[in-house]
Amino acid sequence: MKITKIISHLTVAGGLILIAWSVTPGMAQPPTRDPHTAGYVSATELPDGANPSPGSNGNFIIGPTHDPAPESTVQPSAPQGTIYHFTMDSRDSKIYPGIAREPNSFGTPDPANSAKLIVTTSHPAPYTRQVAVYVPKQYVAGTAAPFIVGADGPDNLLFTVLDNLIAEGKVPAMIAISIGNGSGDAQGSERGLEYDTMSGVYAEFVENEVLPLVESKCGVKLTKDPAGRAATGGSSGGSCALIMAWYHPEWYHRVLTYSGTYINQQWPWNPETPHGAWGFHDDLIPKSGPKPLRIWMEVGDQDLFNPNIMRDDMHDWVLANENMAKVLAAKNYQYQFVFARNARHVDSKVRKQTLPEALEWLWKDYHAAKVTQ
Repeated sequence: MKITKIISHLTVAGGLILIAWSVTPGMAQPPTRDPHTAGYVSATELPDGANPSPGSNGNFIIGPTHDPAPESTVQPSAPQGTIYHFTMDSRDSKIYPGIAREPNSFGTPDPANSAKLIVTTSHPAPYTRQVAVYVPKQYVAGTAAPFIVGADGPDNLLFTVLDNLIAEGKVPAMIAISIGNGSGDAQGSERGLEYDTMSGVYAEFVENEVLPLVESKCGVKLTKDPAGRAATGGSSGGSCALIMAWYHPEWYHRVLTYSGTYINQQWPWNPETPHGAWGFHDDLIPKSGPKPLRIWMEVGDQDLFNPNIMRDDMHDWVLANENMAKVLAAKNYQYQFVFARNARHVDSKVRKQTLPEALEWLWKDYHAAKVTQ
């Protein structure tokens, strides 16, 4: 069967990412999925333009019109935080010295295991990453602040929304740490290694190599209380956010994801998690006791569907997120799942409509008095 390569452009957290994937002819545009498809979760359909209440849990359907929430645009009456920028070099990292996959290469499926991709064109390569840190005007020097860590930064929308929500008293005065990836995408790349690996390594990289730089360069103190720490991202950055909290719940209790890549994209292949992030909903969450996590998720009706050369039936982003909602409900997690009509992968219009409500929901149960440092 002939395979055609499609290049897709998508905006994630303020930056442009090029995603290359292989699809069969006719699959260049993902199909539009019906949220009432048999096997999907039961969900409350909201009036067009409405978001779920920040006080509600469960499954919701929004759209098809996605106008930006007022908090998604700069409000002159809201105090503006300070944004710091710095660069990290792979030569200074003990955890991620850097890899890259050769251009126009992908990999081949293991003949003995369709869930395993063999990549022979990945090799050591240097990188630099940009880090942007938002410090709210309301931050009190010397105090330990709650914070949110985001992937694929810088994320100017997040910073704007925080300015407005903090001023309105809807979220705590938190710091936002927006970390650029180490380049590339998917199997064999630095970004794929960081975001798609099912382990605690990326969270350990953030804890040991990023957060100390944030404190020293930005003159802030970050809380050690996991209830005051959140992780966020879109696509593989979204699955990375949950991976951070899953493997290190002593560090993170809050997760916010758009179009989370809860699919089989981990490389190198690991027999302990043979299905990559698809394993969250087909194995890990169902077979584990509940963790102290609060999770907000979104997926679009035209999100990615990639029946690629692996033919493992684990590359449907909509189904993956629907399955996540099922297993979270079964385990009584505190979660909110939004299915967006007329929406594509990490849809920028959907983010502008929903991010303020998502952040308010994510931090709804947080009280600064809980911080003991």
